[in-house]
Amino acid sequence: MKIKTTLFALLFILCSSCKDAQKANRSKPERNAVQSEKPIQATYADLKGNPIELADYKGKRVLINYWATWCRPCIEEMPDLLKLQDVLASENYVFVLASDESTKKIEKFKRDRGFDFNFIKYNGSYDQLDINALPVSFVYNEAGEEVFRFDGAMEWNTPEMVEQLKTIE
Repeated sequence: MKIKTTLFALLFILCSSCKDAQKANRSKPERNAVQSEKPIQATYADLKGNPIELADYKGKRVLINYWATWCRPCIEEMPDLLKLQDVLASENYVFVLASDESTKKIEKFKRDRGFDFNFIKYNGSYDQLDINALPVSFVYNEAGEEVFRFDGAMEWNTPEMVEQLKTIE
């Protein structure tokens, strides 16, 4: 009986030490292992998934409109925005419409509604931009500085608005 107890104790110690050795081996990283980092996501992406940043438009005046497919005021102001885009085409303007919805949803909206805008996906959080309701539009000058912010739906194609946007420096 004494031999059985001794054998059992030795077997238990041996099994326990093997588990500890396995744990120790697992916690040590391999020398040649590559640490994978989460890729940095661009703030915006075109509808094909290519990264975009507002800095890409430096040297141009930018009107960026944040909208959503479910936002009735957003959709109602789009015809005026489209007319304004045509009026300001010779004024070094880029119009960009950004939504945080999926690119598939944005593409479907574009296809179904037929609006000829540069639609992009916004990958950030509206909180970062202090946006609490849609639509919201920002206008940047050629140096990339924010010069106007418009909260809510606007009448974009008025003589006053056109003149205001033409005089941005």
